[in-house]
Amino acid sequence: MSVTRIYNYYKQNNIKTVIMGASFRNIKQILGLAGCDLLTISPKLLDQLALEHTKDNEKIQIYLNKEQIKQKREKKHEKLDEKTFRWMLNEDEMANDKLFDGIRKFTADAQKLEDLIRVRLQNNK
Repeated sequence: MSVTRIYNYYKQNNIKTVIMGASFRNIKQILGLAGCDLLTISPKLLDQLALEHTKDNEKIQIYLNKEQIKQKREKKHEKLDEKTFRWMLNEDEMANDKLFDGIRKFTADAQKLEDLIRVRLQNNK
């Protein structure tokens, strides 16, 4: 829900940035963000997606579409400077907790991916 809210806000207000979803724990979460600018997906979940969603050329439904989102206007902040952003983040306990939890999990997954690549490269020598 929060990535969708963030994506919608930035796209509706034409704020130039890339939205990246991360720290997925199952493929349902990944599919729910189909259309997001970037998704970081662990090797295990990539394998599950490949197994479950490549049969019979099955198409994945796109949930986040910036062109459709731009047509729906939500509350627009006149000015969102760093101070205001940090205050709003601090006031949203869920966002604050999820941000730091996501960073920790993303770092652990990045290390696993680096280790996997290292092993595969060594095996190909």
